[in-house]
Amino acid sequence: MTDFLHALYFILIAGSVFIGLVLLERRHLIRQQRPDAYDTKETLANFSTGVLYKVVDGVFIALVVTVFYDWVRQWGLSWRSPSVVLDFALVFVLTDLLFYWAHRFMHRVRFGWSAHAVHHSSERYNLSTALRQTPMFDLSGVVLLSTIPQALIGFDKNLVVLAFEMNLFYQFFIHTEVVRRLPAWFEYLFNTPSHHRVHHGRNPRQIDTNFGGTLIIWDRLFGTFVDEREAGEIRYGVSARPPRSLNPLHLVFGEFLSMWVDAWRHRDLRIVWKHPDWVNERYPSSAKAFR
Repeated sequence: MTDFLHALYFILIAGSVFIGLVLLERRHLIRQQRPDAYDTKETLANFSTGVLYKVVDGVFIALVVTVFYDWVRQWGLSWRSPSVVLDFALVFVLTDLLFYWAHRFMHRVRFGWSAHAVHHSSERYNLSTALRQTPMFDLSGVVLLSTIPQALIGFDKNLVVLAFEMNLFYQFFIHTEVVRRLPAWFEYLFNTPSHHRVHHGRNPRQIDTNFGGTLIIWDRLFGTFVDEREAGEIRYGVSARPPRSLNPLHLVFGEFLSMWVDAWRHRDLRIVWKHPDWVNERYPSSAKAFR
């Protein structure tokens, strides 16, 4: 119950900050003669999916992640450190690295994409887009896999949960076109609005790039980094099949159901673990996946 209450407090505080900043950004863009940068119906849909995601996320962390973490931890090391600050720094960096690989998995495997497609399906890029999420991130088990290394090392689970939440909290602020470029040293080390705009692009040069959460150094190390100045014109959204409805339930579960419909129609379970574009290449007549 304590873990659930902590998660609930964080959701309420973060949610208040997010709503305030969305309203400020919208006001700023209207003053900049860009009223089309926000759509009221879409913004409400984004908030709805965000609330659904965080409610499920809070319950899932309290009832599943913490239990799973304790179970895995008993088989690992008994990490002991004299410094909580050092522990948190190590946990934060490791969590960010794991987020990079989990994020890359969600783009490269149809099962993962079914838990992430909704976040990329908007053709607008603003702070409300950051809230366009799905509880499938939890229900698919991706979040559980992302905690195994920390548990085996023996890090305190509260530090791990805090690191995950701070990582996601930071990412809210990079979903904007208002901020152009930050100082060069910051752009080199950290994920920024400039880098993340490329990630949300649907042109070939932009797809499957810049997977970092807080840090962009993982993309530089593993060859997935593309600078916005070299990415060409950025067009947001998915290239193959945008969602047909702003109904939050359709946005959240639509691609997951589509994946299983494709697998059933073609009697081919490989669709589940292949690249999201594979079904379109293998079965050209197939209805295209969110992409």
